[in-house]
Amino acid sequence: MNRELFGVFGDREQFERFRSIDEFDAVCTGSGLTVGIRDPDLGTQGWSAQYSGDDGQCVVWGEAYVPDDEDESNAARWLVRRYDADGQDALRALNGSYLAVLECEEGNEAFVATDPVRSRECFYTDAPGIRVFGTDAITVGETIPDPIPDRDGILEYLHLGVILGEKTAVEELHRLPIDSRLTPAAVESFDRFVYRTETFDYVGELADRLERALRRRAALPGRKGVLLSAGFDSRIVLSQIDGIEHSYTVGSPDAQEVVGAKRLAAQYDADHTAFPPDERYLRPEESKIRSSQGIKESLHVHHAGYTDGIDVETIYHGLLCDTFFRGHFTARETVDVLGKRIPTGRLDPDPDPVENLLEKFGYDREASLELAERTSFDVEPESFVRRAIADALEAERTRANGVQNAATCCGITNQPSIPFHNHLADRFVTSFLATDRDLIDWHLRTPPEHRTTETFLRACERIDADVLRHRPPDRPHDTAILNEVEGFVRRKTPLLTAFESAWPGRETLFDRYDFDRRLLSDLEHIQGLPARHKLRIIDVRGWFDAWTDAEANLHRWLRPRVRTTG
Repeated sequence: MNRELFGVFGDREQFERFRSIDEFDAVCTGSGLTVGIRDPDLGTQGWSAQYSGDDGQCVVWGEAYVPDDEDESNAARWLVRRYDADGQDALRALNGSYLAVLECEEGNEAFVATDPVRSRECFYTDAPGIRVFGTDAITVGETIPDPIPDRDGILEYLHLGVILGEKTAVEELHRLPIDSRLTPAAVESFDRFVYRTETFDYVGELADRLERALRRRAALPGRKGVLLSAGFDSRIVLSQIDGIEHSYTVGSPDAQEVVGAKRLAAQYDADHTAFPPDERYLRPEESKIRSSQGIKESLHVHHAGYTDGIDVETIYHGLLCDTFFRGHFTARETVDVLGKRIPTGRLDPDPDPVENLLEKFGYDREASLELAERTSFDVEPESFVRRAIADALEAERTRANGVQNAATCCGITNQPSIPFHNHLADRFVTSFLATDRDLIDWHLRTPPEHRTTETFLRACERIDADVLRHRPPDRPHDTAILNEVEGFVRRKTPLLTAFESAWPGRETLFDRYDFDRRLLSDLEHIQGLPARHKLRIIDVRGWFDAWTDAEANLHRWLRPRVRTTG
């Protein structure tokens, strides 16, 4: 990977058991912790920083901002000094999408801390006899002498597209949970991400906080671009960040999504490039699989094959705005319209959080049954995934006040689309608006019935009254139920043009580029599965093949099921 953080709870000699210091741009060494960082933009304001002094050593990896009223450009130096004065409250004040590694004066405290929502993963293992940690699952995993594939983790991935909680695809390799820190001998939780809903001006507060968050990110360096959809989330970034020169969309030039994005770009005087959906969109290149870290689908890295055509230094996107501001994981009441369940926009008064999360994660019952029939895992998928989701929900109960917030917290903790950001942030200075501390606070204080598209759009219109001049092609109306009804009618009426999917068709591309023969010739028995499930198998095989001999067990599980007669 182009950017990496790697460390041990030990001295430099112990660090060099696993890595050469020549691999890193900076290495900070204390009495109980040594950490290396590789980042070509190290020291850029708002980005990765490092500091070593008599008062301690620190690395902040990723996007990070100190409080607006403090005159300090180095987030690592700020954190050392603020932590000395305020302790863990300093981590409440640090803003952004980051990991922070800190050793205090004389080595009396050392830890690795996530941001409040774990938007940057930290992997760790104790298998080599010392606690090793880092941001690249493969390089941390390479320190494990005899890795054992984690069957439950792999099954979750194949059926849900995400490994839940702190597991990975390997038993000895773990990751920090949401809102936590890793110490030499423990994992400890913080309480920065806890729902405490209250009454306030939801629209006005969101508008104010969005403006502040966008101002913070406007100072990021160099030529600026945005990954732009025709939807709601990325357009507020485009409208408010001065200097965005170029916008990029994956899709055919005549696709509804691309035409809509091009109109938005013209509205805000930005150039626009459409990347055609060809082999590059699905091809499982190494960088995509590495960005998914073996725990999520590389499919979410929509732009991966096209980064050579993204000619900017800083890139913006609207990822997770729908989750934090518009209630993506909220269970909504539905009504039956001509045999189709249509959301009304109202909260479900008695939600089934497991069923809701299965739907949001995109669980496909028929495909999972077929996967179980074609492989040797010998696990009934429906009961397995329900139990896995129930366990993941229970793990977040202490952070949530109510079923709706518990489901949302579980969705955020296990967000499948994070590889999208990982891949960008490995190549560009990459802003992650939705992880702004003030916006997370708004999310935690706002009741689920007010975390809606309507609230978000009203806030955006307070910032820019013209932001909805061009509506998304599949959402011509203000209410969700009218959009759903029109979409249904268009699909059923021969003379009307149906709304198109925002993303290219996986099945068509998989067949067009003959990926069954090219990538699954040794697994003919699974070639009848849906493309998405085949892509998951390709991902997990590629991830294991990259670093370990443990793939032998994986291949045993992927063999055809042996059926007995009697």
